[in-house]
Amino acid sequence: MAPRRPEDSESAERNSPSVEAAFQAAPPEMVAEILNGELHLSPRPARPHANASTGLGALLTMPFKFGRGGPGGWVILDEPELHLGRRPDKLVPDIAGWRRERLPQAIGGDDAPAHYDLAPDWVCEVLSERTRRIDKVQKMRIYAREGVRNVWHVDPVARTLDIFRIEGSHWLLVDSFAGDERVRAEPFDAIELELALVWSE
Repeated sequence: MAPRRPEDSESAERNSPSVEAAFQAAPPEMVAEILNGELHLSPRPARPHANASTGLGALLTMPFKFGRGGPGGWVILDEPELHLGRRPDKLVPDIAGWRRERLPQAIGGDDAPAHYDLAPDWVCEVLSERTRRIDKVQKMRIYAREGVRNVWHVDPVARTLDIFRIEGSHWLLVDSFAGDERVRAEPFDAIELELALVWSE
């Protein structure tokens, strides 16, 4: 029998009732997440963060969600609430995308829950001083565990884009871009993205 790994026992645990209650009671001006059983409250995004997230989402939505000027085939959502793993971990990425064949009923009916239990194929986290450590460490470990294939990190102040791909259980930094470059970045490399439009006001 294979030795039991620490993460096996961790995944069998559940979030404590007090943490779940605090998550539910979080004020609307805060973003609430539960990572490894611990509640994290973050302020709503500052202006550079919100601007970059909105700009990138707009660039991807037309070609990849609606198939206008691109291949389509994706469900792309802003700030979806994800419940991943057995605890579960409760995460709110800035943008997330699923290949449509994996999430054919993205909206669901009136009785559909507000959250998604299916891990996305792609996640984008827009980095800020308050969330950088969580985004780059804890959330990356959870995304790797759940089999998310690609993660992007956008830094709206430094104006950089880092592209990560999962290789086994580890993240590979595939490429980094900056400034006003025109880039092809997986998994959306079917079209060229103008980074200048991500930072533009």
